[in-house]
Amino acid sequence: MPIDRPIDVLDRSAPLGSVANTLAAAFRNDPALSWVVPDQKKREAMLPGFFKVMAEQSRRYGEILASTDGNAASLWYPPGKVRETLFASLYDNLRMLAGFRTDLPRGLKVAEEMYKHHPAPQPYSYLRYVGVAPEAQGKGWGGAIVRAGVNRAAEYGRGVLLETATPDNVAIYARLGFDIVEEWEVPGGGPKFWTMVHPAP
Repeated sequence: MPIDRPIDVLDRSAPLGSVANTLAAAFRNDPALSWVVPDQKKREAMLPGFFKVMAEQSRRYGEILASTDGNAASLWYPPGKVRETLFASLYDNLRMLAGFRTDLPRGLKVAEEMYKHHPAPQPYSYLRYVGVAPEAQGKGWGGAIVRAGVNRAAEYGRGVLLETATPDNVAIYARLGFDIVEEWEVPGGGPKFWTMVHPAP
């Protein structure tokens, strides 16, 4: 049964370190990130920094939704294509390089393929990442935070776009009203993704 808990909007005053750590813990065994960074120790070490960059980008251009206790977090982008400033893009890329190192080409390959499978123009609110800390999983936080984001998008007449590389998540998102619009794989032996959309109201 869905839980009824408050979801806070965390914007410019958000504790980005907490958001990053929650997502890092939730994604430590993610199929896509495991393909990008196969070494588990290296992956666990670089994920907090990676998600801090992702959270900063979402704060700049979209928003962050998180549970009040910090055990669940999600990163959102607005519709359309975000055009970053040269400085912001360079700064983020340098930090990505420092984190991924020799695994960066696989990370860029996954990102490139994701955006290839987005509609053009892209009319949806984009759920980039959503995760729940391992100790809080199974308590309904994931569904609650996704529903909160869907409801916020609906206020603007928008649907929601996401992709997942975790097969078990497909049924979860389907129960939340998402439909599969495409199944695809990253070339070169990469992970399989499901692109899913929650229609606009």
